[in-house]
Amino acid sequence: MFIAEGIKVISEFIEAGFELLYLYATDANLFDNKELNPILISEQELKKISALVTPNNCLAVFKIPKTKLFSDSGLVVALDDIRDPGNLGTIIRLCDWFGIEQLFCSETTVDVYNPKVIQSTMGSVSRVTVVYGDLAKMLKTTSLPIYGTFMDENSIYSEDFSKEGIVIMGNEANGISEEIGFLVQHKITIPRFGTIQKTESLNVATATAIVLSEMQRKISGK
Repeated sequence: MFIAEGIKVISEFIEAGFELLYLYATDANLFDNKELNPILISEQELKKISALVTPNNCLAVFKIPKTKLFSDSGLVVALDDIRDPGNLGTIIRLCDWFGIEQLFCSETTVDVYNPKVIQSTMGSVSRVTVVYGDLAKMLKTTSLPIYGTFMDENSIYSEDFSKEGIVIMGNEANGISEEIGFLVQHKITIPRFGTIQKTESLNVATATAIVLSEMQRKISGK
């Protein structure tokens, strides 16, 4: 099971067909769907069960759906040991925004059902298939071209991208691991334009946004 908080996030999961087990609210009239019939609790009780510093006005418990199998097709984002829940949640939202239907996570990547991940996706996790597994094994068997982000490689703005492929984003502190790096066929970088160029790296979620935007721009021709 996992928890979700707030009317918008809870509604997104219900509309996506997730199995609702329990619904708690401080007001019986929060939801337009009168069939939901939430269990009324006080603000103090909600604060005790909430994962938020400032609790919302409702909390739901959903059943975790069965794990979907990875499909070796389309444009896929793969994460190599992403540890921060906020980063994972933001990356899931970016996948949703840029039309990426599959997100492959290494086994050491933070749990997608971590409450902080769920909240930061703002419901996008209900529309993106998130699969966990052996990243190296998947890359060794895929037929898709493999792109990876590094500090000093071919500029993303001069790279040609296939309509199908896997783009790997690395760990917040160490980037893409050496083992995974050996499997990357197309090494790309987001060039720095500043005069001093002392910035060591970009936040991984920020980098993902730039990479997906440029990839989709070139692929779509827009």
